[in-house]
Amino acid sequence: MTGSWGVAAGVIGSVFGALALLGAGIFAARATKIAARTTAEAQRAAALAAAEPAQRQVDLNTFKTIRDGMERKLDRHERRIDSLSSLVRAFSWYVSELTGQMRGNGIDPTEPPERIREYNRTGV
Repeated sequence: MTGSWGVAAGVIGSVFGALALLGAGIFAARATKIAARTTAEAQRAAALAAAEPAQRQVDLNTFKTIRDGMERKLDRHERRIDSLSSLVRAFSWYVSELTGQMRGNGIDPTEPPERIREYNRTGV
């Protein structure tokens, strides 16, 4: 009977060994799958982190381009406003001179429009 027990123990040992090997294989497969997922997530995060400075630089360059265009446009508008303000002052001086000449010759000029009267009252 010792021989039978030896064979039975060998078979049982082999079955336990096979089950242990199967369990280890399943554990290793799960661990490998989790490690692969973790590695992929880490690589994705690293790629995003690496791309962030480049995206910021692109955003900054775009902002600078827009800002420069707006500054040029603002400068054009400021020059235009200065030119128009100068023209209005010159025209106002000219009309004032003509009004003075009219009154000097006994001609009563017509009343100025409401907007001009308002400007004369308020300065705005």
